[in-house]
Amino acid sequence: MALVAGVDSSTQSCKVVVVDTATGEIVRQGRASHPDGTEVDPAAWWDALQAAIADAGGLADVAAWSIGGQQHGMVALDAEGRVVRPALLWNDTRSAGAARDLIAEFGAPALAERTGLVPVASFTITKLRWLRDAEPHRASRVAAVALPHDWLTWRLRGFGPAGESPRGPVLEELVTDRSDASGTGYWRPDTGDYDRELLVAALGHDAILPRVLGPSQWVTDAEGRRVGPGAGDNAGAALGVGAAAGDVVVSIGTSGTVFAVSAERTIDPSGTVAGFADASGSYLPIVVTLNAARVLDAIARLLGVDHAGLSDLALAAEPGAAGLTLVPYFEGERTPNLPDATASLTGMTLASTTRENLARAAVEGMLSGLGAGLDALRELGVPLRRALLIGGAAQSPAVRAVAPGVLGLPVEVPAPGEYVALGAARQAASVLAA
Repeated sequence: MALVAGVDSSTQSCKVVVVDTATGEIVRQGRASHPDGTEVDPAAWWDALQAAIADAGGLADVAAWSIGGQQHGMVALDAEGRVVRPALLWNDTRSAGAARDLIAEFGAPALAERTGLVPVASFTITKLRWLRDAEPHRASRVAAVALPHDWLTWRLRGFGPAGESPRGPVLEELVTDRSDASGTGYWRPDTGDYDRELLVAALGHDAILPRVLGPSQWVTDAEGRRVGPGAGDNAGAALGVGAAAGDVVVSIGTSGTVFAVSAERTIDPSGTVAGFADASGSYLPIVVTLNAARVLDAIARLLGVDHAGLSDLALAAEPGAAGLTLVPYFEGERTPNLPDATASLTGMTLASTTRENLARAAVEGMLSGLGAGLDALRELGVPLRRALLIGGAAQSPAVRAVAPGVLGLPVEVPAPGEYVALGAARQAASVLAA
């Protein structure tokens, strides 16, 4: 029996699963929380990873491991391997102006053709431009740029600042995978290379970037164990849930994501669909919303109920909520690109303004934002046969009942699981067998 470990370092927490490669079963697991906020010291992720590994019984008997993680977060390192400033996460919108500047300089069609992306505040390239403009004293110190899963892989392999790690600050040992690299805004899915012109335009100078490993490539840690290339969280989830061509995964967590496995690259100059790569060698066109399960959280608090109570209320209302409509942009939005937007509730009459209709409007409004993502994929010719509904909110009976009508596809809800961590574990098993 060989054991492998998979990690999901998400926005909210770090999860570790240890899996038996013979059966695919989880034999033990651990978890630790991350701090709130859109700006986080990466040291908090490192502490959480170590705590989650300990909670999972350690890695001493593990033959290989891999890390999946939240995408886009800017981890800027100096020449000694030290973090230059707290990481700006994907949901930090302060770089919206930087995104507009980059589009003005290069043009949305050209950027979409080169990188598969049109910059918005979420992407790493805009955060680097913000750093250049807002904190030039820090930008000038940046010697390497990594993403959360890249940096954690580097640290767990034994690298890091001098005096804090056994293998020292070897920045050239940073590695990543094509799925996470494809979310930076300075990697080309057509060639598999970084676009150095765009990196320099963002940061102001060139820097070391993680080496992009192929799906079956691996490196080793200080104990000689094989380490997979890792993945961005959505690509990791696709591996974990077993998504294939024609499947669209609708993940309803802190953010909402709609992504499909596709053999063909997509290019969307409007920026609605980001042309990501996946972790298996194909592509993962994706639409991301900032407002997903948090919409249900907000309305449940307002109504003074838990999520089960919110679901009961929503199911007691008729479809359409008697005209009550919630536009759920509570803290800006990424798709559509409205970083300063706020939510609105319309269609309020004495008859429509009930607890039941408000709960229904919350479910329908959240799913409508995700449904618009499916429509955008369809318009680009991405084949869609079924929707796989995952994430915490997928367990809501109301969400399950409303989703087929809003999404316009048959909906399946896989058993709840730590899909990103499981996907990372499957990748670790793959490189162990390579």
